[in-house]
Amino acid sequence: MNGGSRVAEVLKANGVPVLFALCGGHISPILVESRRRGIRVVDTRSEVNAVFAADSMARLTGIPGVAAVTAGPGVTNSITAIKNAQLAQSPLVLLGGATATMLRGRGSLQDIDQMALIEPHVKWAGRPNNLRDVVPALEKAFRVARDGVPGPVFVEIAIDLLYEESTVRSWYKAKTDKKDKKLIEHAQSMYIKGHLTYLFTGTDSPAISPPRYATPRAPQADQIQTAAKAIAAAQKPIMVIGSQAMLHPERVDELVAAVERIGVPVYLSGMARGLLGTGHPLHMRHKRRDALRESDLAILCGVPCDFRLDYGSHVSRSHVIGVNLSRDDLNKNRRPDTGVLADPHTFLTMVSRALSADPAQRTLWLATLGERDRARENEIDSMASQSVQYINPLSLCRAIDESLSDNSIVVGDGGDFVATASYIVKPRKPYSWLDPGVFGTLGVGAGFAMGAKLVRPDADVWLLYGDGAAGFSIMEFDTFARHGIPVIAVVGNDAGWTQIARDQVEILGEDTGCTLTHMAYHKVAEGCGGVGIEIRESGEIKDALARAVDHARKGSPVLLNALVGKTEFRKGSISM
Repeated sequence: MNGGSRVAEVLKANGVPVLFALCGGHISPILVESRRRGIRVVDTRSEVNAVFAADSMARLTGIPGVAAVTAGPGVTNSITAIKNAQLAQSPLVLLGGATATMLRGRGSLQDIDQMALIEPHVKWAGRPNNLRDVVPALEKAFRVARDGVPGPVFVEIAIDLLYEESTVRSWYKAKTDKKDKKLIEHAQSMYIKGHLTYLFTGTDSPAISPPRYATPRAPQADQIQTAAKAIAAAQKPIMVIGSQAMLHPERVDELVAAVERIGVPVYLSGMARGLLGTGHPLHMRHKRRDALRESDLAILCGVPCDFRLDYGSHVSRSHVIGVNLSRDDLNKNRRPDTGVLADPHTFLTMVSRALSADPAQRTLWLATLGERDRARENEIDSMASQSVQYINPLSLCRAIDESLSDNSIVVGDGGDFVATASYIVKPRKPYSWLDPGVFGTLGVGAGFAMGAKLVRPDADVWLLYGDGAAGFSIMEFDTFARHGIPVIAVVGNDAGWTQIARDQVEILGEDTGCTLTHMAYHKVAEGCGGVGIEIRESGEIKDALARAVDHARKGSPVLLNALVGKTEFRKGSISM
């Protein structure tokens, strides 16, 4: 087995259905051998999108996604996506090609110190130095990616560890097989032969182990009892559930049942959006800051007190139960009154069982929060009906929400338009919303949508693009078309970086660097092999969305380029 086949066998053993990549000579055996073993290989137009796609697949399945990139620029192009996965605590394995083991640091093509570059951004980075170490390194990578706080890992595999031994030996022989060798050349030949012996000795029939799953870290019994008593005594409790509670897709029904049994009003963020479906009486969507500031108990499940909770000021007057797998996140800015270093899913299920059979009735508190939600919805309806140049973006988002099937996944990639959509577009069930997470990375859209559609091919995958964000990955429509990945993209095209402009113009008085054009994004999609639709008026929305869904369900990726106007629905982007 060459190195490429060993990599493929480990991927197969770990249940990896798709390998995302951008081809390169350093990694060709990985791609070829993976395909031979039934792993689908999807080649993207940019390495960063390959990693975003792997990230998406990991979030939706719980199995680490895998991307393979070539040496040098291939690895450097992936850094943004790797950092995004690290901050989002998403498990993935990045395979990086590299120059031959004997040529490191000698000026070989695309040879840089990749380990020094990437180590700060991953949980673990490994570099096998001979063929027999390739399988153990990969198996460790999969284990580390999932254990504890999930995150990305990196394995660098040199080109002479991936190709057939006979091929590698022929490469080296061509360099050393000379006539009338001088003494130094004889010494060099002997050194190379010794190095080849080191590379390939003891490499027959490697044992491929089945995946090892760590038991989720459970809270202590006294922590459960303390939390249960606090919940039972609270009059105005609030629970905020974040992505870290969603690490076990196969047990999502258990999580929903636990949340319902606890009976506390819930705000959902990140991957937890959609956990309770739509219209659930415990699920609150608006005015979270006000609710937290009024609460007497705040349960933060997988949610740190970072900028999203104003560095803890939202819960400064509440008794806080914090649950997190990361000690740093658990104690960030506002140390919880009850800190639980544990898996949030496990915590919620255990607490739900420790509560009395009849959950506390907080009718007035729930009614107050529910009324605020309804008032905000009415306000959104009023603003959606206002006339603006081109299409009112709130009206467009309302129409998108009405067009979602129960089997839809929504991917958000943008600033102003996507932030608006997050108030209006409601995911229908768990694992149906994807956004970059705390890093706020633009450009995740095509990769996330790609991974989502491959995980759930029967779902309608909606990619909501801001027009600025669309520029990062719209060329992946070529990938969608070539590989038969029919996503539905909607570009909210207001010809600008509007989220930035809102603050910049108000504070500095100019829109320098914030203006774009009403670019014909639909024609770009058409040029890549997809279907393009342009709409300029509100009366065209319903029919255009219906046509987009129809095209996608028939197998064509489609992009709807919607020219939208400006509103005063939301403020700017500066986070302090």
